[in-house]
Amino acid sequence: MCYEVACSIVEGMSSTVTRSRTQSPAPVRPRTRLDWRLRFGVLSLIWGFSFLLIKVGTEGYAPFQVTLGRLVFGTAVLAAAMAVKREKLPRGARLWGHMAVAAFFLNALPFSLFAYSELTIPSTLAGICNATSPLWGMALSLVALSEDRPTRVRVAGLGLGFLGVLTVLGAWQGFHGLDATGTALALLASLSYPVGWIYVRRTLAGTGNSHLSMTGAQLLLATLQLALVTPLFAGLPTHVDPVPLLAIAALGALGTGLAVLIQYGLVAEVGPTTAQMVTYFIPVIATAAGVAILGESLRWTTPVGAVIVLAGAALTQVRRKGA
Repeated sequence: MCYEVACSIVEGMSSTVTRSRTQSPAPVRPRTRLDWRLRFGVLSLIWGFSFLLIKVGTEGYAPFQVTLGRLVFGTAVLAAAMAVKREKLPRGARLWGHMAVAAFFLNALPFSLFAYSELTIPSTLAGICNATSPLWGMALSLVALSEDRPTRVRVAGLGLGFLGVLTVLGAWQGFHGLDATGTALALLASLSYPVGWIYVRRTLAGTGNSHLSMTGAQLLLATLQLALVTPLFAGLPTHVDPVPLLAIAALGALGTGLAVLIQYGLVAEVGPTTAQMVTYFIPVIATAAGVAILGESLRWTTPVGAVIVLAGAALTQVRRKGA
């Protein structure tokens, strides 16, 4: 659900493949598919509703169980896509070791943190916290990526974005009525994405494997990680709750599996700059869904702060001309 991160991962993982296509172009058969604007809208809706689905899922199952179910359904979708395209999993123990770390920071950890956070905070707040990932990403990249040079505009965007976070949280009111633990977990989840992104850029860029096979392997590893952790901390479900189970299935199959396939198609067709604009629709949809469907309350600080966060996030993505 952190689209800037995903776009960067696609570019990094696919760099070798892209060069080979440039050197020896092959004839491309025309295919009929939905206009990219429609797919963009579908992706926005899927990821925007993901926070509502997490909330519904946690009403019947423990957070780790929600995350494990989400990963199982998401991995199944990617496995089916790999089978259709006859893609094979990557090879190499070192590569799988790096992917295991990426799976932890990009899937297992943030998915679990969001599920735990929504035990005590509304899905609207979780969706807005997710929008802070570009802010964390820029702050970390200034330290960890020497090639990512700061500009005045980007630094101003960073400051503006975190001002928006303080507005959402109502800092001047002493964070009244806000669950500090749940909010902190959601913010840590959004921080986990850029940590994983930086790790991927340093270790997995230019492997020559397709993004589909790499992501399929990554989700498989995240599923195995949760399969080990869940029985220890949450046990097995003692009953079947149909509505939360359907929410988890939709969260995994759509929000984790299908969404990945759509996002890669968008990046390939219109480029990461245009495709990543979906980030700015996710908190809007998450807020509307939480209020309209779940009846969550909404203070004026939430939408105002969200607009400030998104403005700051947009500024952090501004690059120098020619960069």
